[in-house]
Amino acid sequence: MQPDDELCLCFHVTKRKVVNFLRIEKPRRVGQLSECFGAGTGCGWCRPFLQRLFDQAVAAGETSDELPTPEEYAAMRANYISQGKGKPPGGSQA
Repeated sequence: MQPDDELCLCFHVTKRKVVNFLRIEKPRRVGQLSECFGAGTGCGWCRPFLQRLFDQAVAAGETSDELPTPEEYAAMRANYISQGKGKPPGGSQA
């Protein structure tokens, strides 16, 4: 596949756009590639290829798949909820 070939056919996202998004934005999770013009949010065909590009970027040190510790994650969520940006479903911990 050449850089200007479409990787996501639904939204006409080229391989070059995805590679540049990985390089510039340094997403921490493969799902964040959807922020690259909606890549991967249509039929889903391109998701394995997006995963492959993400994995290559992680292996090359161009991005990181590190996540916060469970404690940091819980604290970040609590802050998010306290700011009114989300509402946990009934019966769950706030």
